[in-house]
Amino acid sequence: MEMQNPELNTTSTLSESSTINAPKQVPTAAEIKAWIVSYLADLLEVAPEEVDVTIPFDRYGLDSSAAVGLTGDLQDWLGYEVDPTLLYDYPTIESLVQHLSANLN
Repeated sequence: MEMQNPELNTTSTLSESSTINAPKQVPTAAEIKAWIVSYLADLLEVAPEEVDVTIPFDRYGLDSSAAVGLTGDLQDWLGYEVDPTLLYDYPTIESLVQHLSANLN
C-alpha cells in the first residue's frame, strides 16, 4: 500500500499553480501562423505544407462547429479571449494572424 507524503503534494501543487499563474510570453505572428496551420492540417489530415494561408477557411470545408473549435483551442493556446466569429471577419489564416498579432502587442 502506498502512502502519500503531504509535503510532496503541497510542493507539487505549488509548482503547478505557479506555472499556471506565470505570465505567458506573447507569441509572434510566425508562431501564431504555425499553430493555426498545424491545427488545420491535423483537422484536415493533410501535411502542413498543403495548407495555403491565403485561402479562405470555408474553402477548406470548415463549418461553424469546426470554426468554434478552432477559435476555442486557439484561445486556450494564446491565453487570450478569441471571439468565435473572427474566422468570418478574418477569413484567411494570413488575415487572422495579422489581426491577432496586432491585438496581442
